[in-house]
Amino acid sequence: MINTYLMIDVISRSDSSGVESPSDRLSARTSTYTRRENRLASLSKTEDDSASKDYKKLYEDALTENEKLKSRLEDGKQELTKIRSQLDRVTQRQDRISERSTVFESEKREKEALEKRVSDMEEEFKVLTELKSDNQRLKDENGALIRVISKLSK
Repeated sequence: MINTYLMIDVISRSDSSGVESPSDRLSARTSTYTRRENRLASLSKTEDDSASKDYKKLYEDALTENEKLKSRLEDGKQELTKIRSQLDRVTQRQDRISERSTVFESEKREKEALEKRVSDMEEEFKVLTELKSDNQRLKDENGALIRVISKLSK
């Protein structure tokens, strides 16, 4: 049907000799292009309707994907918090163990120092008992000598 209009248009514009002038051909082409564009526009409107449906579907798909990603992100944050708390507990446990080992080592050094002091005191005690016995023996000898001297001086 469009071709019929085109033919009628072309015939009406041609001169009496039946030959088209260049300006007539140009206007015929222009009207043809205009009609073609109108047809394509009407076709694209139906495509736009289907495309808008596709955009709506794409939008819904994107929203769904965003929700899934938000959920995964939230799960990741919760897991990160859980792992951090576990790490804190392990670190505190290690700190306590290191403190205990430090305390244990200092207690061990203190115990060794006390044992050495006790052994030194035991040695001093032995020396003191020997000195006391020597002192007592010397006192006894001194008393005996004083008695001998006093008998001799009489």
